[in-house]
Amino acid sequence: MKSKSGFSLVEILVVLMIISILATVVTINVLSTPDKGKRAATIANMKVLQTAVVSYSLENGLPTQQQGLQALVAKPLLPPIPEKYDAAGYLDTLALPTDGWGHPFIYLTPGRDGKSRYEIISYGSDAQPGGEDFATDISSAHPDTFK
Repeated sequence: MKSKSGFSLVEILVVLMIISILATVVTINVLSTPDKGKRAATIANMKVLQTAVVSYSLENGLPTQQQGLQALVAKPLLPPIPEKYDAAGYLDTLALPTDGWGHPFIYLTPGRDGKSRYEIISYGSDAQPGGEDFATDISSAHPDTFK
């Protein structure tokens, strides 16, 4: 008798089932992590902005509400015009960073709680105030939102 080499239909089906199960597990894990990464990027960018606001305020006082965060990358044209503005700006880039979802940060002075001199806010994935999970607001005035 001649022996036949190859795989039986059952062996091929078992391998396909195993591959399908692994692909499902990997897909579920990969799809749930982008928002975690975007939240982490938002927090990192917010901390960079906080450091820049502090640097700016040491030389010029806080940027006003009207000057906004743009004062960190370009000398404000609105009063009060800073006298000691760093020609290179206060960030390593000419563009303001956005949150992890690509939305601009909101700058308030004073902060919403009335205790903070300023507040930097990301409204999360939905770009709307409030929300739950990844749509929750992230605020520099509330470090507990950095979790």
